[in-house]
Amino acid sequence: MAAAKETPRQKMIGMMYLVLTAMLALNVDSAVLERFELINGTLEHQIENNGKRNGTTVKGIAAAVEEKGNREDDLAVLNKAQEVRNKTNEIITYMNQLKSEIVEYTGGTDEEGKLVGAKDMDKIATYMIRQKRGDELKSKLNEYTTWLSGVVGKEFASVALDGKEDPYWSKIANQRSKNFSQLMFESVPTAGGLASLSQLEGRLLDYEEEALSILSQNVGAKDLSFDKIVPMVLPESQLVAAGAKYKAKMFISASASGITPTMKLNGSSIPVDSEGFGTVEFTAKADKYDANGQQKRSFTAEISIGDQTFKEQISYTVARPVIQIQSASVQALYRNCGNKLDVQVPALGAAYNPSFRVKGGTSQGGKGGKVTIVPTAPSVDLSVYSSGTFIGTQKFRVKSIPKPEIVLKSGGKDIDLKRGVSKVPREITLEAVPDADFAQFLPDDANYRVTKWEVTLARGPRAIETKPITSTRANLASFVSKARPGDRIVVEAKEVQRMNFKKERETIRIGVNSAIKTVPIN
Repeated sequence: MAAAKETPRQKMIGMMYLVLTAMLALNVDSAVLERFELINGTLEHQIENNGKRNGTTVKGIAAAVEEKGNREDDLAVLNKAQEVRNKTNEIITYMNQLKSEIVEYTGGTDEEGKLVGAKDMDKIATYMIRQKRGDELKSKLNEYTTWLSGVVGKEFASVALDGKEDPYWSKIANQRSKNFSQLMFESVPTAGGLASLSQLEGRLLDYEEEALSILSQNVGAKDLSFDKIVPMVLPESQLVAAGAKYKAKMFISASASGITPTMKLNGSSIPVDSEGFGTVEFTAKADKYDANGQQKRSFTAEISIGDQTFKEQISYTVARPVIQIQSASVQALYRNCGNKLDVQVPALGAAYNPSFRVKGGTSQGGKGGKVTIVPTAPSVDLSVYSSGTFIGTQKFRVKSIPKPEIVLKSGGKDIDLKRGVSKVPREITLEAVPDADFAQFLPDDANYRVTKWEVTLARGPRAIETKPITSTRANLASFVSKARPGDRIVVEAKEVQRMNFKKERETIRIGVNSAIKTVPIN
């Protein structure tokens, strides 16, 4: 990656690839080949030094294990480190032998130690591609990286890739279809092939170095060596009222950067972050509150570091949350009406996730605590839950809907039933007016209409004329010529309907005294 910091050796390997690419495109002259042999020699020198350094690392691990008393777990780490060193030596020895065989197959070296077949492209291709030595090399390289990944517990990428797998060659059309052997040894001079093998050896030693570094960190992994000291403050409460005292306990928390503890809550594992802090989170529940609305509970905290386990019983108190309900009428609800409530539990704050159960009616909505209750019984029990946890129950009385008042009007004004009228009005209206308080509390349920009524011109015990009405207004023009002083206009509401908050209509009963209105004609 461009942002990664490269070592001088890695930079040189990158330069080698540029030279190799140029060589593939141009006729290779002796001067270039000599430079290429120089690069290979430099790589081989670094391989030797890296091998020695990795051997020193293993010795350092052995010394650390001995210093700590040759404990079983530490000895297991040392055995793995020695295995890695031996396995790496095996494959490096194999690759060095392969390079020697290539040198001999392509003509050996001259008196000055230079490659006789340095420019030869056919023999190295025959030896590595046609005779399948390249396939054997690929198999051994992949076996090594797979083995190393298993031993250390870290994934090491394969170094023997086909063209379609290689990040560089997969982008070049005439190279991506080649296999590993073809990429490494097809149309490549002997000097270039040897340098490529040395480059692979260098990558293997890099892998070994990283693996040994990981293993060295595991020596004494179970030792409790605290190197992170953090001041901690544990308050009695995060919420403090103005004028009250803030109280807390201050102490030191220590952790070891090389150790990741395991933690449990009531026997179940909990997540632990990279800093060694476990997250304790659960929904507080109570099954029986005392007279103060509280219940003492506890949980078991368990922390394991290596083969040591620490347990502690932690106590806490669950307080009954206070349910706050906002409504136009909280003390009682109206039957068969959409009573809108806003139910909140301030103590839960943002964690409040309400749902409701209703006994004695039905409910609609509930999101954010806004719920509509439709009572169908003399009383309603509203049970409040948050994320499935029971909070409490609120009881409500249920009131019957007050009857509307039947009002007779003419010309938009109420007719005075005591005084009567001096002459028959040509038109009258009959309205069902809701109770004022009911209309204020539940305006969506206080919609009334007289759907059937009768108007009669009466004289003594006789009905002079009767008109059935199904609209709001009644035309009394036919009564005008027939009416005499002392007659009566008798109005009777036959059917009154209420439209509720769901836009559904229901017929309501109106008492006889309310349903009949009599207007004297003076």
